[in-house]
Parts: sequence; structure tokens; C-alpha cells
Amino acid sequence: MERSILHVDCNKFYASVECLHRPEIRSRPVIVGGDEDLRHGIVLTKNEIASKFGIKTAEPIWQARQKCPDLVVVKPNYPLYLRFSALTREIYADYTDQIEPFGLDECWLDVTGSGIFRNGMTIAEEIRRRVKFELGITVSIGVSYNKIFAKLGSDYKKPDAVTQITKRNFKDIVWPLPAQNLLYVGRSTAARFRSCGIFTIGDIALCTPEYLHMLLGKTGYMYHVFANGLDNEPVSKMGNKAVVKSIGNSSTAPRDLENEQDVKVLMYVLGESVARRMREQGFCCKTVCITVRDNALLRIERQGKLPAYSADTGEITKKAMELFRKNYNWRRPVRSIGISCTDFEQEDFPAQLDLYGCAQRRAKAQRLDKTVDELKERFGNFCVQRGLMLTDRGLSGFNPYSENVIHPIGYFKPQ
Repeated sequence: MERSILHVDCNKFYASVECLHRPEIRSRPVIVGGDEDLRHGIVLTKNEIASKFGIKTAEPIWQARQKCPDLVVVKPNYPLYLRFSALTREIYADYTDQIEPFGLDECWLDVTGSGIFRNGMTIAEEIRRRVKFELGITVSIGVSYNKIFAKLGSDYKKPDAVTQITKRNFKDIVWPLPAQNLLYVGRSTAARFRSCGIFTIGDIALCTPEYLHMLLGKTGYMYHVFANGLDNEPVSKMGNKAVVKSIGNSSTAPRDLENEQDVKVLMYVLGESVARRMREQGFCCKTVCITVRDNALLRIERQGKLPAYSADTGEITKKAMELFRKNYNWRRPVRSIGISCTDFEQEDFPAQLDLYGCAQRRAKAQRLDKTVDELKERFGNFCVQRGLMLTDRGLSGFNPYSENVIHPIGYFKPQ
């Protein structure tokens, strides 16, 4: 039996939910945007009316206002979006237990064999009608025999539409699409393709796997499989948890960071949050990664290894600062910083002892960190703070641990 995979994409999800709950703005151009006062002022998503003005996801709000002076800007309400995301998945669960989220607003569903007299297209149309009638928002659905083409189908026709891509018609529908429409082809990869005369998904499909491997490394093989419709990855069952591969936090500073002391304050705020989240998961890391963006929006990413697996806030943050000092030249002030940890082991992973007592000191520091974690859990994030934080409350007066939001994959992809 040929697989029947659906990819359901809630159209302009955040903006649609906001307009549903605020009838007075439904007929106006609306965007959901970050806090302009904290320099997080970018367009997160927009409604269809705002799209007609040429407003794009991830552009600055001031730029969007120039295109549309009557623009309505709404701050994001993540609890509300999570509630609606859960409600859509309750509808999907009436048809299958193989439901794999792709962010808050998108899901893959494997409906192979779901209902003796109903095929994938029939189920897709029923889901589209139910979501619109029961929740008041619209969805676009792709129907295909693999996850990649189902995703392309949900993007192919919007809003409130169903598109089927089969083994017989995929060359006519998929191959003429731009290369950047293929899943996981980002801007830099698309630019690399263009420089080699590869402009469409069909161009990728007609390249040999060896050529794509030479061009892009091992991901070249993946793109060849995707473009030719050869992907057979299964849809995960609802409730299955993905393996955690990294934990991180980043922040745009409320003002430009002019010196190393400024960077250190923000780095420790982020480092405490990342290490605390890691300890909650029972992990220790070996690799620390930093992302630094200057006020011209140029970005560098660097990573380095710790001497041993650790969940010690101080050790992780000191490594992040070491990476910063080695790699940032201070030609411009710093606008934003991110820290992430990867290469995990469980916290009870056997540690190699040494003659200098490093393992014992690391264990002692982590016990102290856990005590501080318990205090913050009981009395709030600011009940215990490092003295460094008090040197600049403007930089340290936020809580990335509680404000941490996991955005959908492709969240900042222009729409």
C-alpha cells in the first residue's frame, strides 16, 4: 500500500489567532512583532492584508511601517498560540496517532490506511473544513507519498487549500519550483546552488549524488534524495520525544555592547540559563558554542571543547568568554549574543579523575549550582545573583530561562 502523508500548515498562524480573538482588527493589516523598546522589533508573522503591502517575516517593524503606515502591531501571546496548537492536534488525532510536529503551526500526519473508504485527499479536505469550522482559522494541506513532497504541497497553494503531489505528477509540480523551496535549503545553500547554475528543484534532482556531495558534503546526498522523491522517513507517533541535541539561549541587548565587561554581563545571564536548563535535563556537555552579531548585523559563530563533560555555569561561561576574546575584533559594537551547549552525556557519566582535583572541584561547583537552581525555583530568578549582574541592571535585568520560547523551524523564513 502506498503511503499517504499529509503536511498541515496553519496559515499565518499567530496573526490568524490574534485576529480571531480581536474582532476590531480583523479588517486591518496586522503583524505580530517583537518589543521595539528592547530592540526585538522584527515581524514575526503577518495577516493576509499586511502581506499585500509587501511586508515580510523577519524584517524590522520600522521598515514594515514605512510600507504600511496604518499597520497594527500586536505583541506575541505564546500561551494562546500553544492552546490553539493543541486544539488543532486534537482534530488530527481523530484520524491517526502518527502526528509529528514541525513547530507550533505545522504537523505531518501519516493517514495510510486510516478509514477503509477514505483516502488521503478525502481526509485532508475533512481536516481543512473542521479546523476552519471548529477553530476559526484556515490551513493549507499537502498530500503525498513522502514527508518532503507533502511539505512542498502545503506551501504550494495558500490559503485554505489542499494540494496533492503523486509519483505521477511530482516532476510537473515540484521540479519547476525554486531550489530554496526544498526543505532545509537555506539562503547560503541556495546561493551556492545559484553560483553553480542550479536554480530549481529539478536542477538538483538531475545532478548526480557525487556532484552534490562534492559541492555540499554529505548533505548533498540528502538533497538528491529529497528532490527525486526518494525520501522514506517515517512520521513519528504522537508523544514521541525528539532526542535533545543542543540547549541554548540568545538575546539582543537593549543597547550596543561597547566593551568586554558589557559582554561578560550578558554572557553570564545567558550562561546561567543554558546551564540550568541542561542540569534539569540531567545532561553534561563537552562543546560550547557562541554566536555574536555586531550592530551591522554581521554574525560569527564559534565553538570549543571543554576539558571534561560539565554542567557548571562558571566553566561553561568562561569557555564562552574565551571563544569571544579569541574571535571578536571589536571593529563594531556587539548587538546580540547567543550561547548553546551540545555533545551531551548523562550527568552520572563516569568522570576521569586527575592529580589536580579538577573533577572534584567541578562536582562541587555543580552541587552549588543545583542549590541555586532550587532557590530560584522557589523564590524567583532574581533571589540569588552574581555580583557581576548588579554592575548593570539594564543588561542583566531579564530572565531568559522563563522567557525561553522554542519557535517553529523555519520561523524566520520570509513568507
